[in-house]
Amino acid sequence: MAKQKRKVLEVTEKKNKKLKKASAEGPLLGPEAVPDGDGAGPQGGAVLRAVQDAEPELSPEEQRVLERKLKKERKKKERQRLREAGVMAQHPPARRSGAELALDYLCGWAQKHENWRFQKTRQTWLLLHMYDSDKVPDEHFSTLLAYLEGLQGQARELTVQKAEALMRELDEEGVGGPDPLLPGRAQRIRQVLQLLS
Repeated sequence: MAKQKRKVLEVTEKKNKKLKKASAEGPLLGPEAVPDGDGAGPQGGAVLRAVQDAEPELSPEEQRVLERKLKKERKKKERQRLREAGVMAQHPPARRSGAELALDYLCGWAQKHENWRFQKTRQTWLLLHMYDSDKVPDEHFSTLLAYLEGLQGQARELTVQKAEALMRELDEEGVGGPDPLLPGRAQRIRQVLQLLS
């Protein structure tokens, strides 16, 4: 068993050396060398044949790995060249937060858009944060209650169980405690329990 592992490691090291040697000699397939399907491009067929002749021992998987590495290196060099030229890479627009996406999902449901569709992640976010007035504002909570009326199956049962557990927890702590947000939260929990029970 140990001999096999050593042998596999030796073969892997040899292949890695071949890959490094091939990558040092030049790119395997540059973007301009990709054939259009028949290999009849100006350079595509010649480069592809030259690579196949030079490295016949590389398996297709090893060639793909080598091509990926070379592509990554080219991109890295391009980014470095742009950085040196002082051109900042354009950043993609900032991603929207889960709160925004979930509230848009809820508003889409309320307006009965024909392109609205069920999204489990958005529903899960709403169910997790529905008692937090910072994350689900009061103007959206009434819409959320209407959405909860249609809640079915395990989601409905778990929501009721969670609301009951939270209500017990609040009763133990006492609603008139030091946290001023508790009465609003308790009111939301009661509304959910009344709706779903």
